[in-house]
Amino acid sequence: MSQLLLIRHGQATPFEADTDRLSELGQAQARRLGEVLRSEGLGVTHVLHGPLVRQRRTALIAAEDSGWPDATEDARLAEYDGDGLLRHLAPLLAEQDANFARLARTFEQQKFGPERNKHLQAMLEPLTARYLQGDLLHPELEAWADFQARVQASVRDLLRLSGATVLAFTSGGVIGSVVASVLKAPPDTALALNWRVKNASITRLTYGGGRVSLDTFNETGHLPPELMSWR
Repeated sequence: MSQLLLIRHGQATPFEADTDRLSELGQAQARRLGEVLRSEGLGVTHVLHGPLVRQRRTALIAAEDSGWPDATEDARLAEYDGDGLLRHLAPLLAEQDANFARLARTFEQQKFGPERNKHLQAMLEPLTARYLQGDLLHPELEAWADFQARVQASVRDLLRLSGATVLAFTSGGVIGSVVASVLKAPPDTALALNWRVKNASITRLTYGGGRVSLDTFNETGHLPPELMSWR
């Protein structure tokens, strides 16, 4: 049997001008992740990461002094464009939905305050739900159906690797999409799972003989309390 470990990147910087880099905490999470994976003696055969800086840096930091194969980039492991949703779709939805407009205004008022994560999440959940439905579109934003199609294509290629142990450094939306597909769950399950995926968590799949099974989801036991984060 082969193994595929889906690993979420370390904490990034979602409230700063450059949202696609690791915070100091994210770098510490990546180092701890590497230590734990090396201690397991997994016999890693492939290391992949998406094209985002936070994905690539997590992979490279975790792989330091590991002896693993060189990491390769797979653009299909990129996250859906969360910044694009806020930039392009949020104004469109605010014009259609007064309740969402209220949530968006509240976030703008609170985005530098101590509860900014709470207000961002309150806005993101209805926004991504509409994004998933596919009826709220923008020409500069990848459609949800296209996002899912590329993620599933990447995973199909990985599942063809026989006798492999694959580390794939990616993001929460990708992991939620893959797990929902493996479980044959309804489409909106992907987003429900996405909200639970913590930074530097591990989700493990076992596959072979035409079958794929979910072994664990969103492991964080390798992180001490001071290295835990959700966004």
